[in-house]
Amino acid sequence: MRLATFNLLHGRSLSDGTVHADRVAGAVAALDADVLGLQEVDKAQPRSGLLDLTAIAAQAMGAPVHRFAAAVVGTPGETWQPWRSDDDNLHPLYGIALVSRFPVLRWQITRLPGAPVRSPVLLAGRGLALLKDEPRVLLAAVVDAPSGPLTVATTHLSFVPGWNLRQLRHAVRALRALPPPRVLLGDLNMPAAPVRAFTGWRPLGRAATYPSPVPRAQLDHVLLDPRGAGPVGRVVQVCTPRVDVSDHRPLVVQLG
Repeated sequence: MRLATFNLLHGRSLSDGTVHADRVAGAVAALDADVLGLQEVDKAQPRSGLLDLTAIAAQAMGAPVHRFAAAVVGTPGETWQPWRSDDDNLHPLYGIALVSRFPVLRWQITRLPGAPVRSPVLLAGRGLALLKDEPRVLLAAVVDAPSGPLTVATTHLSFVPGWNLRQLRHAVRALRALPPPRVLLGDLNMPAAPVRAFTGWRPLGRAATYPSPVPRAQLDHVLLDPRGAGPVGRVVQVCTPRVDVSDHRPLVVQLG
């Protein structure tokens, strides 16, 4: 089984700043993941050509099951508001997604509130700006994997130090309501040491993922909950392939 997490940067290429469906599809297909967690995912956004990036990823993987979970309505860095209900689905959306080649027995979505303070963020072409943090979301699935049911979740935590730890604690608490073994995929916006110290979850892959041209930090993680950990297999390969989109590299873990 191959697990992967990938912050898509809404499908944007660093080479020319544009979004193309074939680039996104090619990047995802190259991972050959059985279950993929995606972050910074656009749906019907003008900046990404009104594409449904989750559906593109699912088709590229040959995956029959996928789900998108919106965090905000509108465009991050511009005008947006928290996603509240299905009535918002007629507007441009931004969030996270899970894509699976295996059947899903159960879904769970947990809302993680955004930090209540504005924080400085370096934006391309705009310099340093004080931005209001977006609300966050945790998307979990109980997957009918070959070795048996497996809880897999993905999230994208705040860039605000301390607040991301608070969100992580909330996410771990929510996942403990689902059956083991449990795996969390995502961009946690913090390195491995505080993640492991704070949660006790075991990293299945250690590798720098950000920034993509020359990675220096691991912000993207594949974590296993040691409580009730069942037969997920041993790690036989960890890789961070360079692909044509995003400022993050995907993190891929092969279990055997």
